[in-house]
Amino acid sequence: MNSKTRGVWTQNLLYFTFVGGVGFIIDGGLLTIFSQFYELNMFLSRLISFSIATVTTWGLNRTLVFNHDVNPAIQKSVEYGRYLIVQVCGALFNLFVFTLAITTYPPMKAYPIGPLFIGAIFGLFINFTGSRYFVFRKG
Repeated sequence: MNSKTRGVWTQNLLYFTFVGGVGFIIDGGLLTIFSQFYELNMFLSRLISFSIATVTTWGLNRTLVFNHDVNPAIQKSVEYGRYLIVQVCGALFNLFVFTLAITTYPPMKAYPIGPLFIGAIFGLFINFTGSRYFVFRKG
């Protein structure tokens, strides 16, 4: 990897992490609202919060992070479908870590943002790599 490619890759990762932070705030905020204030099931709350965060991060990643890599020949719906596949793969691993945390340490159920954060860190690599090389690729 030459220095220019490494610089672009690093910049994309930093921006991707920022967008992920925005998604995390949306996901965590909605998860907390639905599970704590509306007393919905923790996993239903997570499904709703994840869905809203995914649509938001796709739009932000498309316009801010991978804007030079967006292939205009691919329809937005196909691109979003790919993005959703990548996010679901990352989310499944994230959910595994989340579930492991709240079942291993039940007091964490009172503060679901903690296990959500731990899972998000683990899912970051899967999501970035998939987005970079499968969703937003030129050609």
